[in-house]
Amino acid sequence: MTTLERPVSAKMRSSRLIQSHQMKDRNQKRRSPKREKIYIYGLHALMEALEGAPQTIRKVFLAKGLQNEKLRAKLEDYRIPVQELKGDEGKELVGRDAIHQGVIAIMAPEKLLISLDDFLARIDLTTNPAVAILGEVQDPHNVGAIIRSAAAFGLSGVLIPEHNQAPVTGTVVKTSAGMAFCIPLVAIGNVNQALEVLKKHGFWTYGLSMDGSTTLGVDTYDAPAAFIVGNEGAGIREKTLEHCDVKLAIPMHSRTESLNAAVSAAVVFYDWSRKHPEFLV
Repeated sequence: MTTLERPVSAKMRSSRLIQSHQMKDRNQKRRSPKREKIYIYGLHALMEALEGAPQTIRKVFLAKGLQNEKLRAKLEDYRIPVQELKGDEGKELVGRDAIHQGVIAIMAPEKLLISLDDFLARIDLTTNPAVAILGEVQDPHNVGAIIRSAAAFGLSGVLIPEHNQAPVTGTVVKTSAGMAFCIPLVAIGNVNQALEVLKKHGFWTYGLSMDGSTTLGVDTYDAPAAFIVGNEGAGIREKTLEHCDVKLAIPMHSRTESLNAAVSAAVVFYDWSRKHPEFLV
């Protein structure tokens, strides 16, 4: 027995096609991640953000009775929307244990990033500055700690690749103890390509490696320096190591196999700063 199908009209085909596209649009909207809502709180934290990176602040919540002319003037200057913080709203936004002082802000961490071209145009290469390059560092706590150490020891910027790398998030900003607002964070597409650009600008490139042939403390850093910090488990990619002028090893006791990525970075940054105390002023 043969089943005859009813002919499908052009109108019916068009209707089905529209429904198919509508379903696809709804599914895509369902799958697309929401933009992360990140809060910073406390008067000091917000003032630090407004001083160093006002473009990152989307909106501010202030307690009704808060009297701070300087803060309110800055918010007005930068045209940042302000909303009254009511009742227990602060606890709902940042948690019951957070001491927010009646000051809470929503920030956009991605707006902390600048391009490599813009960064290189800003710095004075004749002073032999240093930068950190993150090579697929996955833990946002390590990223924040490296940013904090880079700022503490006078580095001029932290270069962050777009792929296979923990991005700048609220955790990164929090772990950096506010230093993410005080040191340039530079977006790069590819570590190896960034190294080539830096070399053309006179940078000497250093890869942090347990098997490095140069022991930390030997180099005088008499040229602009770029320090590459590798992945927590795998270290720096082999191809990236090939681009490095120097492979740095940190001397340590034989009972210790390795150091955490952020700790290693801090040790190296400190060694560089000892040779360039002028950057600690």
